[in-house]
Amino acid sequence: MFRVTLENVTDAPVHLTKVRNVVEQLPHVLRSDAQDNRDRVLDAARSLFSERGLDVPMRVIAREAGVGPATLYRRFPTKQTLIDEAFIDELAACRRIVEESCADADPWRGFTSAIEGLFVLNARNQGFVNAFMSANPEADSFTEHRESLHRQLTRLAQRAKRAGALRHDFVMDDLVLVLLAGRGLSSLLPSSREARARRFASLAIDAFRERDQQMVTTPQPR
Repeated sequence: MFRVTLENVTDAPVHLTKVRNVVEQLPHVLRSDAQDNRDRVLDAARSLFSERGLDVPMRVIAREAGVGPATLYRRFPTKQTLIDEAFIDELAACRRIVEESCADADPWRGFTSAIEGLFVLNARNQGFVNAFMSANPEADSFTEHRESLHRQLTRLAQRAKRAGALRHDFVMDDLVLVLLAGRGLSSLLPSSREARARRFASLAIDAFRERDQQMVTTPQPR
């Protein structure tokens, strides 16, 4: 039976302080563990989406991340939420590239800026490009963004045509085609990707230029 003594009473504040310190640290430890799990899941998802496409099963992502299925689903209840979260930064960058290009008073300069920016983004992360271009129903939110950006770029292309800079027979499928062709850029060494992407963009721009416009040659990357 517990006996109340002078020693018990005087030690109580010390014990309570220790307990309080441990309890106060618990939320931080739990938050840190949860954040680590979340980061591992997102890293695994980005890698697998890039290598295998959006059809990769959630259980495979969990195994690659080193977490249990319950942990994965607690953080990401559906694959849609995981896809959205995995590429949130790239999607924001894509929107920024298109919106800033469309805001340019010179439509041809804006159009070429959009192409170059999209090619560089394309080279950095093929997983994002695959997700953005995918018709997978689990990427519905990407479909909405893709359609919105497509409309903006279509209006920009029309302005560039009216200015006499963009070839008259250009259609948006041409841009989609060269973006798809550029997906291999992400397989190059990271140190050379951006330079190669800009070179590829310059070739596409020359192909899209109205023939009576002066050709601008971009130097070969070293």
